[in-house]
Amino acid sequence: MGKINAIITGVGGYVPDYVLNNEELSRMVDTSDEWIMTRVGIKERHILTEEGLGTSYMARKAAKQLLTKTGVDPDSIDAVLVATTTPDYKFPSTSSIVLGKLGLKNAFAFDMSAACAGFMYALDMAASMIKCGRCKRIIVIGADKMSSMVDYSDRQTCVLFGDGAGAVLVEATEDEEFGVKDAFFRTDGKGLPYLHMKAGGSVCPPSHFTIDHHLHYVYQEGRTVFRYAVTSMGDDVLEILKRNNLTHDTVDWVIPHEANYRIIEAVAKRVDLPMEKIVVNIERYGNTSAATIPLAMWDHEAKLKKGDNVIFTAFGAGFAHGASYYKWAYDGAAFAEKK
Repeated sequence: MGKINAIITGVGGYVPDYVLNNEELSRMVDTSDEWIMTRVGIKERHILTEEGLGTSYMARKAAKQLLTKTGVDPDSIDAVLVATTTPDYKFPSTSSIVLGKLGLKNAFAFDMSAACAGFMYALDMAASMIKCGRCKRIIVIGADKMSSMVDYSDRQTCVLFGDGAGAVLVEATEDEEFGVKDAFFRTDGKGLPYLHMKAGGSVCPPSHFTIDHHLHYVYQEGRTVFRYAVTSMGDDVLEILKRNNLTHDTVDWVIPHEANYRIIEAVAKRVDLPMEKIVVNIERYGNTSAATIPLAMWDHEAKLKKGDNVIFTAFGAGFAHGASYYKWAYDGAAFAEKK
C-alpha cells in the first residue's frame, strides 16, 4: 500500500429559512443598511428561530445533504468531527447528537472548539487521522447558532452574525497529487480581553447577576480584532505561499473566514491577490463562525475544478488563526446542482 493522503470528496450545507435583513435590523436597533454595508458588507443573515432547535439540527441537515450527494454508505463513516462554539449542551457533545440522528453505527464523534478557526483546524485533524491510517472516511462539520449569543440591542455585534452549517466528506486516497498539502496554525493567547463571552463558563457560571447584566453575549472590541485578523490571516497566507513555492498566478482560490468584508478585502491587499480569486459570500450569510469556510465551499462548489490550488485561512477568538493549502480533488459542477 502506498502513502495515504486525505481528500475532500463532497460538500454539504444548510442555512435556516428565516432571513434577517438590514431593513428589519434597523427597526430593532439604531442602524441602517448603509451603515452596515459600509462597515461590514453584510446584507442579510439566516437565523434559526424554531424553538428547541440548536446547532446539532443545522449540522445534521448539512451532513445529511452531504451523504445524499456523495452516495456513500453511512456505515462506512469512521468519525464525525463538529467544530462549534455554540454546542447544544455543555455535554454531551454536539457531534454525538449529530451521529445519533444520522444513525451512524460504526463511527465515533467529538467536538472541537477553536471559534472561527474551528473548521479549518478540524479539517486538518481529520486529514491527520486519515493519513496515519486510523480512519478512511470522516465527516467534518462547521456549525454555529450565533444568534443564541447575540445581543440584539448592541448594534456593534448584532449586525455581524448569522446561523448555519457546512460539512465535508474527507476520504483516504493513495493519489498524492490531490488533497491536504500543508498547514500553518498558531494561537497567540492574547485574544481573551478583546473577544469573548463573559459568563457561562467555569470562571463565571450563570447566575441572576450574569443574566441581569447581559453577560451571556458576544463581547468584542472591533478595532483590535480587525487589526489582529488582517495581520494574522495575511501573514499566514504569505507563509503558506512561501513554504509551497506558490505564486499569485498559481493560486486559484483563497477561501477565508467570512467575518467582515473589509477584513477580507484588507487580507487580499496584504497578500497581493485580486478579489476575483477570493471566495466571498458574507453579504448573504454574515459571520457564521465555524461554518463560514464550509458554507463558502458549498456556495462556490460549482466553480471548484479538479487540480485547483485552494488556500483556507481563518482567525478567531483566542486568538487562533492560520492557513492551509489544499489541492481540490474533483470537478464541483456535477455535485453542486445536487444541493
